[in-house]
Amino acid sequence: MANHKSAKKRVRSNEKKRIANRYYAKTMRNALKDFRLTENKEEAAAKLPKLVSQIDKLAKRSIIHKNKAANLKSKCMKRLVKLG
Repeated sequence: MANHKSAKKRVRSNEKKRIANRYYAKTMRNALKDFRLTENKEEAAAKLPKLVSQIDKLAKRSIIHKNKAANLKSKCMKRLVKLG
């Protein structure tokens, strides 16, 4: 366990950030699942911009890796084209 005051604060702040990051990542995964289960092309096309925005924000904040974000977006685009 941490002994210094600053180390104790770091432990507390890291835990808060970890919980927040888990929330944002889970929200993105739920939106991704919802998009993948969509069978209607118009509905999927409406959901895609919001999903891409969420993915980009997570990559910008380093919650997910930028390459993972690119792969997810690419797969979503392919899925949308395939629905056509």
